[in-house]
Amino acid sequence: MKEFSYVITDREGIHARPAGLLVKTANGFQSAIVIHKGAKSADAKRIFAVMGLAAKSGEEIQVTCEGPDEETASIAMENFLKENL
Repeated sequence: MKEFSYVITDREGIHARPAGLLVKTANGFQSAIVIHKGAKSADAKRIFAVMGLAAKSGEEIQVTCEGPDEETASIAMENFLKENL
């Protein structure tokens, strides 16, 4: 399992447009990708779950990737977050 933390920098947090792109990125991998914020967690491959986290600017999330392509998935998700959120 690969895991990393990220602090949301987008002033609007995880809103519809980047959430959709995040889900599209996550769906490109076989591994299970889960986003955690506090006590909540969401399957990164489901847009309503990601939106349900209501992650705001300045909040920290943790992302876990587990599966056959977890290394690649973790790198791709971290790069996506840095470029879009």
